[in-house]
Amino acid sequence: MTAVRSDRVMSAVTRFTNWLAAFGGTSYDHQSFYAGPVGRRAKEWYYSRPLVGVAAVAPMVLFEAFWPAARRFFWKKMRLPIADAHYAMGFALLYLKTGHASHYRRAVDFLEVLIETRCPGFREYCWGYPFDWATQKGTITKGTPLITTTPYAYEAFAAVQAIDRSDRWLEIMRSIAQHAMNDIEDFPVSRDIVSSGYFPGDRHGGVVNASAYRAFLLTDASRRFGNARYGARAEKYLNFVLTSQHPDGSWPYSTEDTRDFVDHFHTCFVLKGLAKIEQASPHDGCRLAIEKGVRFYIDGLFDQEGMPKPFFRAPRMTIYQNELYDIAECLNLGFLLCGRFPEMDRSTDRVLDELLSIWQKDDGSFRSRRLLLGWDDVPMHRWGQSQVFRSLCQLLTSVASETASKGG
Repeated sequence: MTAVRSDRVMSAVTRFTNWLAAFGGTSYDHQSFYAGPVGRRAKEWYYSRPLVGVAAVAPMVLFEAFWPAARRFFWKKMRLPIADAHYAMGFALLYLKTGHASHYRRAVDFLEVLIETRCPGFREYCWGYPFDWATQKGTITKGTPLITTTPYAYEAFAAVQAIDRSDRWLEIMRSIAQHAMNDIEDFPVSRDIVSSGYFPGDRHGGVVNASAYRAFLLTDASRRFGNARYGARAEKYLNFVLTSQHPDGSWPYSTEDTRDFVDHFHTCFVLKGLAKIEQASPHDGCRLAIEKGVRFYIDGLFDQEGMPKPFFRAPRMTIYQNELYDIAECLNLGFLLCGRFPEMDRSTDRVLDELLSIWQKDDGSFRSRRLLLGWDDVPMHRWGQSQVFRSLCQLLTSVASETASKGG
C-alpha cells in the first residue's frame, strides 16, 4: 500500500469520524423493516405459513428495493452492540496510529455503552439484539445473548485493555469467557466434534459461524487467562467448523436443516475465526481449511467487476447487487490475511479503491447498498458503517507498523 493511498484512507476515516460525531450512536438497521410488530409478524408468517407470508413481506421487500428510507415507518433507530464494539475497536486502532488521546476517550465511551447495554438477567457479560428477531427456527426475544455478537464485545474490551492495561476491562473479558464456556448449549457430533448453540436455550445448533466465533473466543481466553478447559472446548468447536467445510472449500450457513446457502459475509466470519485461531497458535487443520476456503472465496464470491457478491448459492431472490457489509468483511478478512494470498491481496485492493471512490458520500458516511436501480443511502451502524470504519483503521495501523519496521 502506497503512502498516497494511506493519506487517502486517513482522509476517509477523518471524514467518517466527523460524520459519526454529528450523527450519533443510534441508527436504523437492516432488520428495521422486521423489528417492529408489523414486520415481525409478517416474517413469522413467511416462515410458518409461506403462502400468506410471501404476500405479507412483499411490501417490505419492495420498500427495501425501491424506497429504503421507509425503514423509519417500521421501527425506531437503535443502539446496536455489534456496532458499538466495532467503533470501540476502530478508535482504539486510530489511537495507536495517531497517539491522539481523543480517540482513546471515544473508544472508552463505546465500552461504557456496551456495559450499559449488556443483556439483563445474566450473571456474566453478554450481548444480543435490542429487538425481537424472527427467524426460521422461531423468534429470539430482545436481550437474548448471541454468540455471533458477544465475541465482538470481547475483542473491543481487549483492544482498549491492550492500551491502558485496565483490570476493569480484563475482568469483563473474563466474565465474557465464562459466558461463552457455560451459558450456551452444545450439540455433540462425536466425542471430539461439537456444534455450538447460537444462544442460551437454542435447541438446534449446526450454524457454522456460531461455532467459529465460540472457538475463537475461547481459544483467546485460554491463552490469555491460562485456562486449559477453554482451549479444550474450543478445539471441539473448531473441529466442527473444519469438518463442515465442503470439498469445494465453502461452508454452508448451517449443517442441520435447509439453511444451506453460501453467502459472502458468513464465509468471511468463518475464515476470520480460523485465521485468528491460527495466529494464536499454528494449526495445520486451520491452515489447510483457510487455503481451501480462500480459493473458493476468490472464485465464487466476487462478481465480474471484482466486487463482493452477496451469495454463491442464494436462498431467495436478491434485490441488490452489492452491499457495504460484504465490502467491510472482505476488507477485514483481506487485511487479516494480507501477504498470504496474492490474488486475495489484489481483490482487497480493488474493493478498497471502489469503496473510497464510489461508496463514501459527501457527508463522510458510506452507502449501504448498490440496488438493482440506484442506491440505499440509509446509514446503518451495524450493517456496514462500523465494520468499514474498523477495517480502515486496521489498515492504517498495519501500514504504520510496517513503515516503522522498515525504518521509514
